[in-house]
Amino acid sequence: MGQDELCETRLSLPQVKKMLESIGEENLDQFQRRTLDYVSKFTKVMPEKAEELLVILVKEYEIDEVEAVQIINCMPETIDELRVFLAGGRKIIEAQKLEKIVSLLCENRILK
Repeated sequence: MGQDELCETRLSLPQVKKMLESIGEENLDQFQRRTLDYVSKFTKVMPEKAEELLVILVKEYEIDEVEAVQIINCMPETIDELRVFLAGGRKIIEAQKLEKIVSLLCENRILK
């Protein structure tokens, strides 16, 4: 990749939180502090678990990365909520797999 080329990486809210915290709040500009405040309020899973979940959702359940990131951001609690994120997909995922995904998300959710 050349020096002037940009690279895009999709990050879940927990990953953004981890990244901003690693910089240190005292080193963040106003926009970054607002972002850290936002992701701190809305993160529903630990960053390490978010990374694991992303891999599982993409590789084991064959969910597109974009959809998987949004699922991790929202951590749906029911099959109906989960289906909202998969509605635009080209393939149908059977109910048994959806139940396993919801169970996996529930096992990894931060209890607040």
